[in-house]
Amino acid sequence: MTRSRYRVFETFTARQIVERLESRGERTLLWQLHAHKLRHKTESQHQVWEEGSHPQQIRTDETMWQKLEYTHANPVRRGYVDDPLHWRYTSARNYAKQPALIDVVTNWI
Repeated sequence: MTRSRYRVFETFTARQIVERLESRGERTLLWQLHAHKLRHKTESQHQVWEEGSHPQQIRTDETMWQKLEYTHANPVRRGYVDDPLHWRYTSARNYAKQPALIDVVTNWI
């Protein structure tokens, strides 16, 4: 994906995420996205994506699972929860067939 296409994707998905959170009344998460917004980012009220991230194509199911497990373990590594399934905003709950805040496609394999 070229840098300009990535920027379009990033802008679109960030807007969709913020709109979904607003429609669900997720004030705490919206506040966090606002509080962590970099000062020079004046075109938006929230920052969803980390600056300097560069997309890489995931070519195998094994790599996809590795990335998912790494992401699901982040709240545990930060000490927020003892089990990834206890984190409210995780897709790990979707993969474990448990109720989750947002529907996630889990049948990509």
